[in-house]
Amino acid sequence: MRQKIHRQGLSIVFGILFPVTLFAQSLAGLADHNETQLSHGGQVSGYLDFITSSDFIVDVAENWQSEYLQFFLFILATVWLVQKGSPESKKVGDAGLGTDEEQLVGEYAKPNSPAWAKADGWRRVLFSNSLLLVMGTVFLLSWWAQSLAGVVVYNETQMEHGQDTVTWAGYVTSADFWNRTLQNWQSELLAVGSMVTLSIFLRQRGSSESKPVGTPYDETATEGE
Repeated sequence: MRQKIHRQGLSIVFGILFPVTLFAQSLAGLADHNETQLSHGGQVSGYLDFITSSDFIVDVAENWQSEYLQFFLFILATVWLVQKGSPESKKVGDAGLGTDEEQLVGEYAKPNSPAWAKADGWRRVLFSNSLLLVMGTVFLLSWWAQSLAGVVVYNETQMEHGQDTVTWAGYVTSADFWNRTLQNWQSELLAVGSMVTLSIFLRQRGSSESKPVGTPYDETATEGE
């Protein structure tokens, strides 16, 4: 059992940290929400009411969609683009989808390769792009959830100030929606760009996200191995 846990350490740690931080966010969000309600002479909310409210959902979905957009764009970009010296990049000259032999598909598949890597037709195509498809789907669904919850929150604010409410189409073309969206997108793109660039010159001993400490700056991926 200890060996199994050790082998799955990354997924276990992040699988624990995610619900813990989500729960902590819900508690902090509830406290902030109730403080705002009291300051405006409104009623406080219970925990279950809050975590099923548009106020909570829009904040969660807002972060999820930007995170999955980051992964989607990075996965797609690293197929065709390279960055000399970065461990986050393929070797210079290796851009593209790769050959069947390099990708171990079809006749080049190993005995223990996934079944759909050995298959022909749509199954291989689907499996070959499954990571990008899942990341893109989660991004679109969370962005859609953000828009649905966001229009409710926006209209509640509008009514509080005696102003007109908007439709869903009106909200997704509004400054409020795009302000919420773009402030997350720019931070995610900055984080990815920083990781790609800084990993050329900086090191973290023992991390798979870093080149070995003594690797030359201009060595890309695992050229030296």
